[in-house]
Parts: sequence; structure tokens; C-alpha cells
Amino acid sequence: MTSVSEDIPQPTAPAGAPAPEAGEPGRVNRTRIVVVATVATVLIAAAGVAAWAYGGDVPRGTKLLGLDLGGKSRTEAERAVTDTFGPRTDDPVTVDLDGKTLRIAPAEIGLRLNVELTVGKAMHGSPRPFGERAVPPVIQVDQARLEAALRRQVDPKKLTLKKPGIAYAGLTPKPTYPAAGRGLDPAAAAAEVRKAWLVGGTARVPLVEKPPATSREQVDAMVAELAVPSVAAPVTVEVAGKSLMLSRAALAKGVVFRSDDNGLLTPAIDGAKLHAAAAKAFAAVEKEPKPARVVLKGGKPSIVPGAAGDVVDLDALGTALLGVLRNPAPRTVEASLARQEPDVTAADIAKLGVKQKVSTFTTYFTGGASSPRSQNIMTIARHVDGAIVRPGETFSLNAHTGERDYASGYQDAPVIVGGKLEPGVGGGASQFTTTLFNAAYYAGLEDVEHKPHSFYFSRYPAVIESTIFYPTLDLKFKNTTPYGILIDTSYTSRSVTVSMWSTKVYDSVKTVRSPRRNLTSPPTVYREPGPRCISSSGLPGFTQDAWRIIRKDGKEVEREKFTWRYDPEPRFICGEKP
Repeated sequence: MTSVSEDIPQPTAPAGAPAPEAGEPGRVNRTRIVVVATVATVLIAAAGVAAWAYGGDVPRGTKLLGLDLGGKSRTEAERAVTDTFGPRTDDPVTVDLDGKTLRIAPAEIGLRLNVELTVGKAMHGSPRPFGERAVPPVIQVDQARLEAALRRQVDPKKLTLKKPGIAYAGLTPKPTYPAAGRGLDPAAAAAEVRKAWLVGGTARVPLVEKPPATSREQVDAMVAELAVPSVAAPVTVEVAGKSLMLSRAALAKGVVFRSDDNGLLTPAIDGAKLHAAAAKAFAAVEKEPKPARVVLKGGKPSIVPGAAGDVVDLDALGTALLGVLRNPAPRTVEASLARQEPDVTAADIAKLGVKQKVSTFTTYFTGGASSPRSQNIMTIARHVDGAIVRPGETFSLNAHTGERDYASGYQDAPVIVGGKLEPGVGGGASQFTTTLFNAAYYAGLEDVEHKPHSFYFSRYPAVIESTIFYPTLDLKFKNTTPYGILIDTSYTSRSVTVSMWSTKVYDSVKTVRSPRRNLTSPPTVYREPGPRCISSSGLPGFTQDAWRIIRKDGKEVEREKFTWRYDPEPRFICGEKP
């Protein structure tokens, strides 16, 4: 066979290039191979580093309060954050409030770690193969609630920022000008709390010098531009085809200027005050809701259902008024009626368990039904009749009736003033007070406040009686039973009776008295004759004890001691001493 060989062309050097040295064939090729291999190795290494650095959703080197999140997926990172910091999120934050150390629960100020936003923040950024990238947690706090919590704890005397204000004296607005002073910086306090909470640090919250948010010039402008024109003329309110007139005086009660803790003054309409000031005008267009109540029919409690009413929407009216108060007369706004359900429903009354009479007490008086003293007794009895005392509630006679004055139907009758009997408006109310106190006493209710008379009167039970004087002396008792109490009052021309209706809790409530002791004779006192002098025959003074004994389920469950010292009532003679 004949073999055939072909010449394989070899690469030639460029013209002018030196020929390879003898003994080094293919040197150029080997050099190129080495370079290419080196570059490839670097590229492969770089790709590996990049893959490592950017592996997972969170770049390498990312740390959250020392917790390494680098290379983790979003789900893994959120789980790691929750597992590591979740147990700490119930811990209170320690606050140094101007030198006072506080510990505030997270729930009180809306303090929480937002895991989702924290991990989302950690995912954005460059990797740090040879270092670390610290990412702060996303911590949320309700700044308003934090400020309120801090203000409850700070000494009010240290908050020296003077708030502005505008108040009406009649129809004339009177400004109160603001002044800079020490106060809280809510934004700075929130930042300190976020920084300190999860690391167990202390948030430093000093009081800082602050200017008021509203200046003196702005107060003057508000007076001239709003406060003065607000009461310059009445406002007509058109509602449901009818109209009511808000007088200038009513507007002066309803237009208010409120300043927040940072000294920001803003105008507003106080709907409740406006409604009270123009009660007759509103009554002409409204139908007030009627609450359900319990009444006695045929000697038994009966529930009378309530009824819904139609009342002016005061919030919407307030907004409309603020829009026209700068305008000159005539001024008119439109309002609407809102359906309002009664505060107390028949179901609410039924839950109270008012089923039977649990106590009753009667006291007697002289003078007949027409005497001023008798009339006062009847008037206060009417005011209290039908009152409901809910479980756990404390009944105050002064709070329920308000001041017993001429406008409320009371007349002048004898009262004890400074140890002397004198005419006074509402005389006789103490007789009703004693009757009510005994009814509550024998119902087993808790005695909160009462004071017996300084002199003993035979028409009252010794020790277990009470006087009253608005506003310094009151009768208060607390309903300590699980049932509601209905107070039923009635009167004749010679007696007044108070009964308590509820569900019977106790077997019996009785009184045991000690003998009277430390008896003292009444002195004789001569007084200047005149309308303020009331003569009396005098009564001895003495001390006596009384025990209230309460039995339940056949056993004595309470024995309460009452003790009182009666002064001798002087024998008052209206005339000169012989």
C-alpha cells in the first residue's frame, strides 16, 4: 500500500517578527493557553463568590441586632426573626422620663415588631462578603398613646409650656396667651423607645424647651376673625321642615377653643353644651328617646318598654356651624335628624332582677301636707322616685337631686345652721334622707357616706339616721348585690315611705342598740327675736351604739357597728335674758 501524507500548514509569524528561538517550538500557543485558563479560573471563582454572596433572598453579611440573616430565604428569615425576638415582644420598655424610671407595657402604647417589614428591609442592600451590614428592626409605636402614657406619669408642675385659650365672658371673647416652656417631644420619645426596647436598654426621654404651636399673634387673629363674629348674630337652623334659632348666648356656650398639650389652639363646637344652652329650641324639633323603665302596677314591678327618638345630629350641625360663624347676619345652616335608640332597653331592665320588695321604711311628720317643710319632703321624694341603682353602683342623693333651691320647687323651712335652728331653703329634706338611709340600710346595702344630726329628734331612729346639706353633706350607699335596686317613694299628709325593690339576697337585717350613755342636759340659750329665731324646748344629749346584723342562709354574715354622740339641743328662747 502506498501511504499518503499531507502537509499541515503551520501558523506563520507576522512580517518582521523574530522567528522562534531554536529549541522552543509552540511557545506562543502555550502562553495563550495559560492566559485563557487563568481568566477562566478567575471568572469561575468570581461567579462562585457572587453565587455565594447573593444566595437566598437576604444578601450575605446582613445582621439584625446580631442575628445573621444572610443567605436565608424570606420565609427562613421571618422565622428566624420571630423565633429570636418574638419572646421579647411582651417585655415592657424601660423609660427614663426626666429622671423618673418607668416600665411601660407594649400593649399600652401599641409597641410591636413588624417582622414582615423588617425582613423586607433586610432583603434590600449589597452583600458584605468580608464584613457585615447591620439592619435595624422595624418597630412601630402609637405616638399619641405613648405621649398620653408619659403625660400620666410626669409631674404636671414640670410641664411649664403655657397653653393658649379663648373663653367667653358673656358675649365677649377673652384670650389667654401662650408662652414657651418645658414639655415633651413625642417624636423624639418614640424614637428612643424604638431604639431601646428589644435590646433591653433604657429610653431617655428628657423634658425639652418648646414653643407653643399657636403664637400670641395667631390667638389675636382667631379672636378677631372667628370668636367675635361667632356671637355677633344668631344662627337659624333648618331641620326637617322646621327651624330653630340658636341665640348669641347659646352660641357663646357652644363655640369652644381647645388647646392640645403642644399648645395648638383649634375652634370646635361642643354639641352637648350647645344643646343644653338651647334646650327649648331643640325640643321644638326633636323627639327625645324614652328609656325603658320599671314601674309598680298592682303592687308588682312591671317593665315599660322604651321608645326611639329623633334628635338633631350634633356632629354634622357643628361642622355646618363652623362654616358660617365668620359670616355676617343673616346666617342659616341645614341640619338633619338622627334616629336615636334609648340608652336603656326592656332587656336591660329585665336583667336587673327587680322582682320583689326587699326593704321599706316610713317616718312621720307634723304640719299637714301644706306646710313648707312637708312640701319639701314631698318634692325630694318625687325627685328620687323610680331611681335605679345598678349592681356595683353608688347612689348619691346630692348628685341625683342637684342643689335643692327655689328653682327646683323647694321652700324655706327650719334647718340646723351652726347648732341653731333657722329658716333655710329645703328644710325637711333631712327627714327624707333619714327615710332613704334606713331603706338602704335594711336592704343590706353598703353605707358609703352619711352623717347623723347633731341633735336627736324623736321622729328618727337613734343613731341610724342622716342629715344632708348641699354640697358638703351627702348620703351615699353602694349596691353590693348582683341585682338592680328600684327606689320607690310615696307620701301622705303625715308620712313619707321609701321602699327598695330587687331580688331578695339576705334572710334578715336587724338592729340591736346599746343603752344610752353620757347623758347631758340641754342649756338655755336666749336669742334675738326675729324671723331667724326659732324657739325650741330642748333635748338631752347622749351617746349610743347600734349594730346592724345581717343573716343569710341561716347564718350571721355581717355585724356592723354604728356609734354617734348627740349634742344636747339647747332650749332656745327668742328674747332677752331676764
